[in-house]
Amino acid sequence: MTTPIRVCVIPGDDAAPEAMQASQRVLARLDLPIEWDHVLPGRELSELDATERETVVHGQIDAANTVLFGATNGTTPGARYMRWGKLTFANVRPIQWRPGFRSPLKDPEEIDYVIVRENLEDMYVGIMGEAKDLINAGLTDARSRLPAGAEDGRFAAKIITRPGTEQVARFACELALERSAKLTVSAKTNMLPATDRWFCEIVREIAQEYPGLQYEQFIVDDMAHRLVIRPHDIDVLLLPNLYGDVLSDLGAGTIGGLGLAPSGCYGNDFAYFESAHGTAPDIAGMGIINPTATLLSAAMMLRYLNLNAAADRLNKAIEDVYLSGSVLTPDQGGNAGTEKFADAVIGEL
Repeated sequence: MTTPIRVCVIPGDDAAPEAMQASQRVLARLDLPIEWDHVLPGRELSELDATERETVVHGQIDAANTVLFGATNGTTPGARYMRWGKLTFANVRPIQWRPGFRSPLKDPEEIDYVIVRENLEDMYVGIMGEAKDLINAGLTDARSRLPAGAEDGRFAAKIITRPGTEQVARFACELALERSAKLTVSAKTNMLPATDRWFCEIVREIAQEYPGLQYEQFIVDDMAHRLVIRPHDIDVLLLPNLYGDVLSDLGAGTIGGLGLAPSGCYGNDFAYFESAHGTAPDIAGMGIINPTATLLSAAMMLRYLNLNAAADRLNKAIEDVYLSGSVLTPDQGGNAGTEKFADAVIGEL
């Protein structure tokens, strides 16, 4: 007897559960071989104490093959556990324009690339404190360019490791070979040689292990410019953690906004999938959040589970709704609510 696939659904906080509820109605129409395990929305989880909340959610994550995650404002736990606890080192954020997406660019038609963001290191290691501790420990020297008053300042540490960079580089190289065999890498190599230049040097070394792979490298500020002026030139873009976070939002803006931006976080033994837009507290309870990012994240999840035909059906249905242009949410120039948009996708299915 085949063991069923088990997916944990974490609705999250603020407006995220509205997008998740609509998305779940759509997924139910795909007749998937999945057992769904639903975590309570954040507003209900908040009735539990923090320890109990964390125990419940982490247990449901551990029991699942993968997770479809809404977004958290800090009330719903699980994001840190799935990222650092499960070592999901590669954050994959596709940037793809589709007909009907409300792009601000004149020519968005050929935008179709993937940002691979290193997900565990860089500025997000969480080492922060008072600058006087660095000074007193002798960790600054003449090259440090300390400003006046530094002893009363604060610092945050950027840490890059060879093993961390090598594993995400191999992930990006393999993804690039599945696409157009072109890998672009970017960081602030001119100003941060100890970390950013080293990151790029390691990636270049790894890329040489993949015959036929085209490699190119740009300074990150130039890369930001290119993502607006020449996004069609990019296919797989590998970035350290912080730049990947920032530039993926920029990329989403070029195709029409964060409501269209899915993502997946991959490790060696676990992956989870979430929209890139956050919890959207400003529109919570209004029933107008765009569920497209959650639905496209679900399509990524279906591919991870080798349910490719279902992923194709879902993608096609979403594309058909945007192509018709008659049932779109306000962020895309329409006046449809979240549930009405979901109904339109179901109709296309």
